[in-house]
Amino acid sequence: MIQKSTFKMLIFMVLLTACGASPTPSEPTPDVAAVRTSAASTVVAQFTLTAAVFTPVLPPPSTNTSAPEATETAAPTQPVVAEVTNAEGTTIALCDKYSWDVNTVDVNYKDNSAVAPGESFTKTWLIKNIGSCPWGEGYKLVFSYGEKMSGEAVPLTAAIAPGQEVEVSVTFKAPDLAGTYFSSWTMQNDKGIPFLGNDNKSLYIQIVVQ
Repeated sequence: MIQKSTFKMLIFMVLLTACGASPTPSEPTPDVAAVRTSAASTVVAQFTLTAAVFTPVLPPPSTNTSAPEATETAAPTQPVVAEVTNAEGTTIALCDKYSWDVNTVDVNYKDNSAVAPGESFTKTWLIKNIGSCPWGEGYKLVFSYGEKMSGEAVPLTAAIAPGQEVEVSVTFKAPDLAGTYFSSWTMQNDKGIPFLGNDNKSLYIQIVVQ
């Protein structure tokens, strides 16, 4: 009887121990808000590191000042002079030659200008020295052909260098009879040798006396 009671008591104690034992602690439930905050912080930190890696670092501005390039000085333009080929086939510059622009050659008394009978007047042309020699003392206009009309050349007042333009003039007296009159003149050098202008032509004037 005592043994049965003891046996029952042991069984009761075992059952009591099994029922009263503390349950195995389980893992705590994670805080969702805290997890999201932590993840966001991690992403921001990674972006910050990435930006730091890939942001280019510009070099400091250079303080060296380069010297300005030297400007080339244009050489003075040489005047274009008339040339001719001699018998040996060599091209040489002409000493005495002149030219004119058809738009400006007649400074006054253009073709067929009206002049009164017996009137004195001065005709002026604008020409250019295109020879290689300057025109000095002894260079002047001389009568070539046509009606001279008492023409007298006006002397040059200064030396004319190659490439330089100059106005040359002749004083005339118109004939007493009405009509059209033509007079041709050309340049002559200091040796008394005449020389021609454009296309080996001379200067001229044509007036109408009326």
